[in-house]
Amino acid sequence: MTRGYLIDMDGVIYRGSELIEGADRFINELIRQRVPFLFLTNNSQRTRRDVATKLQRMGIPVTDKNIFTCADATAQFLAKQKPNGTAYVIGEGGLTQALHSVGYSIVDHDPDYVVVGEGRTFNMEIIENAVRMIMNGAKLIATNIDPNCPTPHGLRPGCGAIVAMLEKATGFDAFSVGKPSPIMMRAARKEMDLTAGQTTMIGDTMETDILGGTLMGYRTILVLSGGTRREDLLKYAYRPDMIVNSVADLVETELRAQDAA
Repeated sequence: MTRGYLIDMDGVIYRGSELIEGADRFINELIRQRVPFLFLTNNSQRTRRDVATKLQRMGIPVTDKNIFTCADATAQFLAKQKPNGTAYVIGEGGLTQALHSVGYSIVDHDPDYVVVGEGRTFNMEIIENAVRMIMNGAKLIATNIDPNCPTPHGLRPGCGAIVAMLEKATGFDAFSVGKPSPIMMRAARKEMDLTAGQTTMIGDTMETDILGGTLMGYRTILVLSGGTRREDLLKYAYRPDMIVNSVADLVETELRAQDAA
C-alpha cells in the first residue's frame, strides 16, 4: 500500500544546526523508494526555499516541494475564507511571501485580518496597532500557538506568546492554523495526494506532532531525539502508534520492509 510521511524537523532531522545521526539515510531512502514526504514546520519566518536550502546544506537533498510551513497553511486557509483579502502582519518574510502568493495584500490600516507569526522584530507600537485593528473588527489569526521556540541559547518567546498578549488585551480569541490544527494537517496530506489511512506523522512533540496526527486519524511515530522522553507519555491520554529513538531506526523497521514488499 502507498504510504507517505509528514515529518517534523527540529528534534527529528536536526537539533539547532546539527544533523541528527542517520536522518540523512532515512530521507535518502524515502527518495530512493519514491515515497512521498513533506517536512512540516510551525515556524513561519522562512519561505519554503529558505527551509529547503537549510536542509540541503546539512546534506538532505530536498526541494521546495518537500516543505510545508504554517505560513503556507495560513495563506491557503485565508484565501478560501476571503479571497484577495488584506492582512496586518506581525511576522517575517516567510509569512508575507505566503500571503502574497495567494493574492493577499499587506496593509497598515483597516485589514480584514491581523495575522501573527514568528518573529523578533515586533515592538509595542506594532502590538498597539494590532489591538486597535482587532477592536475595530479585524479577525485575529495565529500561524501557530507554540508558546516558545528552542534556540542554541535557550528558549525564546514564540508566536503563541505574542498571540496571548493580543488575546488578553482585546478579549478576542485567535484562530490558530498550525500544528496540531486539522487545517494544517489536512492541507499537508492533500499536497501529497494521500488518504488519512496512507499518512504517517513523525515528530518529537506530543502536543503538536502526535496530537495533530491523532486528531486526523494518521498513524503516528514519536522520536525520542528531541524534547520528549519516554516517561513523559504518562501525562497524555493519547499515545503514538510507534516510539523510536530516532528516524535512523525507521530505515530498518519501516523502509526495508516496505522495499521488500
